[in-house]
Amino acid sequence: MFKKDLLKKYILYLFRWQLSTPILAPIVALFTGAKPFSGSAVLGAVVANLIGGLIFFWVDKFIFTSPLVAPQWEILEKGKCYDCGKKGRVFRLIKTRNYDKTMDKNPEFRCEQCSYKKLEELRIKGVKV
Repeated sequence: MFKKDLLKKYILYLFRWQLSTPILAPIVALFTGAKPFSGSAVLGAVVANLIGGLIFFWVDKFIFTSPLVAPQWEILEKGKCYDCGKKGRVFRLIKTRNYDKTMDKNPEFRCEQCSYKKLEELRIKGVKV
């Protein structure tokens, strides 16, 4: 299941990169001396976008999911705060450099105010957030 979802995201990502071809083709043409939408300029843009997408999918995946770069959060639009019981938008820190609650069987979601308090407690304990 995971591999199938990842493959779908990868294909959509590559398609998204191809959407910039109409912008990139004239630039390629400008620097190569071709006509703006000639076959060689469009082909060059398509190939460049394909190569870029193949490489940057993994770079972007690392940037947006790595706890080394940014903490991972889970947000529920409708939930109940674990600490104060307030209902509404709630958050929980899932993973950061030295903190991992990905397999937590009983996740604790908190409102914004209680989340700030919990983050301060974690920082005092040495968690790098």
